[in-house]
Amino acid sequence: MTQLEYDNIFDAITDDPMEAADLTLRSDLVNTLVAIFKERGWKNSHIGAALNIPQSRVSELVRGKVAVLSVQKLFGYLAVLGYRFRPALDGSHHVVCRVEERQREAA
Repeated sequence: MTQLEYDNIFDAITDDPMEAADLTLRSDLVNTLVAIFKERGWKNSHIGAALNIPQSRVSELVRGKVAVLSVQKLFGYLAVLGYRFRPALDGSHHVVCRVEERQREAA
């Protein structure tokens, strides 16, 4: 019996590397958003109100239903919460991606 090993579950479910990369990015964004929600101590009702989305979409988001969440929407949710996604190239020529809170303007 042959045993296959994958570093990423999405590589195992699709033969298309672009699809696997898209699913991985969506999963990473969802995990980041959920971490922000937990850090803020938000319940689902707070999330829905902050993002102006229905409870069904909140449920899909916090349960990690990446198949129904687009990258565009997930980036939009980060922006609404005051965050920016910043990819960069480090000194070793590796892509490094950070989610940074935008600086708020002084009143």
